[in-house]
Amino acid sequence: MSRALITGASAGLGSEFARQLAARGKNLILVARRMEPMEQLAADLRGSHGVEIDVMSADLSAPGAPAELNEEARKRGFEIDFLVNNAGAEGPDLIRTRDWDRQDAYLRLMMTSVAAMCHEFMPAMIERGNGRVLNVASVAGRMTVGGDYSYGPTKAYLIALSKALASSYKSEGVHVMALCPGFTHTDFHASDKLTGMKTNTPKFIWYDANVVVREGLGALEKGKDEYTSGRLYRFLVPILRQRWTRGLLSALGVKL
Repeated sequence: MSRALITGASAGLGSEFARQLAARGKNLILVARRMEPMEQLAADLRGSHGVEIDVMSADLSAPGAPAELNEEARKRGFEIDFLVNNAGAEGPDLIRTRDWDRQDAYLRLMMTSVAAMCHEFMPAMIERGNGRVLNVASVAGRMTVGGDYSYGPTKAYLIALSKALASSYKSEGVHVMALCPGFTHTDFHASDKLTGMKTNTPKFIWYDANVVVREGLGALEKGKDEYTSGRLYRFLVPILRQRWTRGLLSALGVKL
């Protein structure tokens, strides 16, 4: 039985992907570390949309977690034809946090696990000639920003990976895309640091999660290999990537 598998499904964009895919009648596998919020979400969606939903606990910063998920899905007889790699976190400061084990776990969560999930689940999609893979990246992966040498670079890798996979397998019926949201209303910004940042930024640069997910799913079906959600960000990001713009902003004291 075909299913969509969503990582990071306990909250934020992951739970919104679950809501919108369930509304389309898609059976789901929800994956995250926290079981309780996923079980509640699964119960709500079963009642609202009559879809079948399974919940699996996994820590994708742990080596071997993607392979274990694939093995469990096979044991249960599930055919994964839609994969949303959404799990992620803010992460430690690469230079100032002097704990390499913590750094290594973060890099596995943000990059290695996504590559491993593609490695595990894409071959069957390719063999069947049909599949969808959406990797949640960020506009932070499209720009170099002073002080961001952890989160942004990991998202840049996801963009490059997605585009390479898309160019290789689109002709075989498997669409792969990197979704690049800007600031989005989710509990990702619930930490003290990010809550303060959110309070001090203009409201108009923030988008609702339902808009980001709806636009992302639509772009994936159109065969896009990369998509920036939000009209504002589609306008701003290409400008902010220009060298002359960055030089002007730097002269004005804006650190990018």
